[in-house]
This record gives sequence, C-alpha cells and structure tokens, in this order.
Amino acid sequence: MKTEDRKSAIADYKKRESVAGVFAIRCRATGEIWVGQALDLEKIQNRIWFTLRMGHHRNAELQRAWSAHGEDNISLETLERLEDEELAYVRDKLLKERVQHWRAELKASAV
Repeated sequence: MKTEDRKSAIADYKKRESVAGVFAIRCRATGEIWVGQALDLEKIQNRIWFTLRMGHHRNAELQRAWSAHGEDNISLETLERLEDEELAYVRDKLLKERVQHWRAELKASAV
C-alpha cells in the first residue's frame, strides 16, 4: 500500500463515527447471558474475545464458560444502538439505564 493510500485509509478510519449501545453475550451450551455496554459496538467483540482467548477476562463466569465450551458456543449480539446521542454525559446515563433494563429483562449478569 502506498504511503498516500495508507494515510487516507487512516484518516477515513478516524473520521468514522462510533455507535454506542448495549450488547449481550450468550453461551449456547449453558444458556447463560451477560449484558454490557460499549462506546463502540463495532469494536467490542474483538476486545472481549481477545481477553477471553488470553484467559484473562475480568468476569470469571464468562471466562469459565469460554474455557469449558469454546468460542463456537459463545456469541455476541447487539441489543440496542444509541446512534443519535452526542452529549457524553447524557449518553452514559442512558447506557446505564438501558443496561439495567436488559439485565432485568434477560435475567443476565454483568460482562
């Protein structure tokens, strides 16, 4: 890749808007569900899967499920997207409320 093309690709990547929201991780083998929030839903799965593969995820139950049943039995899905909220404090408050709602609705644990 040429230097100019690379710089352009990096600039485009930095300009893209991230979408905050609420997600669920499900273990098909056990039926367990974990719900969390992310400021960038497109990146959260890579972050979580990396820590799980390394064996260092902060949620011991999720790490145990991953270790026992493997990556093929764990999935991540987006529950809700907050695309229009620009003010960080409003977005953060709304994310907390929506995470609590989904945890209660799904009888899920925190990620």
